[in-house]
Amino acid sequence: MKSQRKKRFLKLNPKHITYLKVIIHAVSLFFLIVLVLQTFNGGFGADPVKDIEHFTGKAALNTLFITMLISPIAMYLKQGALVKTRRVLGLYSFFWALLHLSVYVSLDLGFDWALVGEEITQRPYLAIGAISWLILLLLTLTSTQKLQRILGARWQKLHNWVYLALILSPIHYLWSVKSGITEPVIYIVIASLLLLSRRDKFRRGLAHIGVNRGQKTTTSN
Repeated sequence: MKSQRKKRFLKLNPKHITYLKVIIHAVSLFFLIVLVLQTFNGGFGADPVKDIEHFTGKAALNTLFITMLISPIAMYLKQGALVKTRRVLGLYSFFWALLHLSVYVSLDLGFDWALVGEEITQRPYLAIGAISWLILLLLTLTSTQKLQRILGARWQKLHNWVYLALILSPIHYLWSVKSGITEPVIYIVIASLLLLSRRDKFRRGLAHIGVNRGQKTTTSN
């Protein structure tokens, strides 16, 4: 009886999901206010542009990690409704990534687009960051339920690219720093654990690819 009451209590309903989304918006707004206040009050130290880039980049990475934690937590707690918070978290991850890129292009390079292209082609860590950013952009643009219905099975294949962004983003971070690698290494370890938690999904995907290749080979013979 107690376990049944506990189960009913723990079961998330639409009202709980709404509360969680309000909390996500409030926390994200709080960190945005912190960013604005520190920017205009000189709270970012001797090299404010670099510090703002680090702030926005880490915010994007942290939000992406939280987004990727939702599915394992929902599965572990048997709270399927929790995945309804995943989209808003993913949108905030791209929001911070967009700010990160905007600060780099505007404050660091002064909107010199030729220099932006030159930097990306000459610095591998920037190319990795650009690939990760483009993946997040595509996932954001196709995150609506309408496009999910239109794309069908292709939608999931497209959104599986988030796993590449998940590992490339902390590598971009590690490669960009000249000292103090402990924190970016921790981010890489967390990303690796998040990917490891999906090993069964990757095995099924590889098995599916193997079956499709086998069928094509049989057909061509």
